[in-house]
Amino acid sequence: MIQSHDLCGPDDITPPEDDEERVRPGPLWRHAVWMAGIAALGVGLGWVGALFRIGPEEYGLPPAAPGSVWPYVAAWTATGLVAAGAIRATALRVPLYAPGQIAVVLTLLGTRISLGWRPEAPALGALAAVALTATAVWCALALRPGAGRTGERRAA
Repeated sequence: MIQSHDLCGPDDITPPEDDEERVRPGPLWRHAVWMAGIAALGVGLGWVGALFRIGPEEYGLPPAAPGSVWPYVAAWTATGLVAAGAIRATALRVPLYAPGQIAVVLTLLGTRISLGWRPEAPALGALAAVALTATAVWCALALRPGAGRTGERRAA
């Protein structure tokens, strides 16, 4: 008689191979460095993307709107830090899909739009509010009860 052994029983749980969706514990300094790195990456990529536009200038596409970039860089760095902090705090509690990518993309898009367009303060605040609302929705979806659990399906 051959007996089968369950190697991945409840007593022998191995972590998943991919690091994409798991709870991220660790020391506070590591989370702070992660947040700062994500915000800097998003702002940097957005700034590089805003340095040029496709097409010649005679079609009305200047390289960037005139004016100082520093208020926009500061605003999106702060917004990126808040978004990364909220996403990282959620990832500490529950498995969250693509925490770094979401924070980078939201910060990158906001920085790119702001540096290319140079909106007034109310429009800039609205753009930041949209990014933070998207962050809040992403975190709320992960935190809802039963979000990460798959239910047992009954055989019909």
